[in-house]
Amino acid sequence: MDENCSKTANLSCFILSSVYVGSLYVWKSTEDRNHPKTVIRRFISAFCMLFVAPAIVYITLKYMNPKESIDLLSLLGLRYSGLLSAISLPVLLTSILFLGPITITFFDGSWKDMFSAECWKTNLQDILWIRNQIVAPISEEFTFRACMLPQLLKCYLTSQAVLVSPLFFGVGHFHHMIERWRQGMPLLQSLLVSCFQFAYTTLFGMYAAFLFIRTNHVVAPCVAHAFCNVMGFPDFGEIGRQTGWKRIILASAFVAGLVGWYLLLWPLTEPTLYYNNP
Repeated sequence: MDENCSKTANLSCFILSSVYVGSLYVWKSTEDRNHPKTVIRRFISAFCMLFVAPAIVYITLKYMNPKESIDLLSLLGLRYSGLLSAISLPVLLTSILFLGPITITFFDGSWKDMFSAECWKTNLQDILWIRNQIVAPISEEFTFRACMLPQLLKCYLTSQAVLVSPLFFGVGHFHHMIERWRQGMPLLQSLLVSCFQFAYTTLFGMYAAFLFIRTNHVVAPCVAHAFCNVMGFPDFGEIGRQTGWKRIILASAFVAGLVGWYLLLWPLTEPTLYYNNP
């Protein structure tokens, strides 16, 4: 690993993370993050990052190797070949991982909402739903995966890049600690919540980085991110709240989901399925 190269890539990724988070706070406002005015303004910030982030990537890569020809769209995972696979297979793989939570939706009947036109209509009229399921996955995966990994892969081994890139993603979520504190949550409790959030966003970031590298499609981590946001963090406590055969089925579903995901992780992300040929 070239030390100067890694320093340049790390600095660029730090700048990307800082600019992304900073763009959310350039607006002077007294409303909290869920207020419609705040949400819309942050939509504008996220949209601007779609242009600012690639510019930072291009400048950094040219600085690293001025003579190198750069196919920026391909590096960012913006391509048509293998698109259908990149949309469908990561969702399938992630849904296997969430077999336990999906089983819960069959127990409580909420699975029907997925096929309810009225439910979808309500969701698409809810600005917070649009933020959580559409705007956040796209803007975050584009910045933290599509724009960071092409730089890190110039300097790190693939396995190292998968481990390093999520750290910027995890740290990038710590700004929520300040927001919770301002809203009245005790500082220590806010810190503990943020540490927990850092842990699971970092773990997801590794998975998302793996998907991006294997597929060379930014849409792959985007759809996985959106699916995870829909499902939320798995409620393992639900196993204890069930009784009899339901408890056995649910516990088995959680275990089977994790094992199935592990066994299918490499086959379902085989690069040739996405026309990702080195």
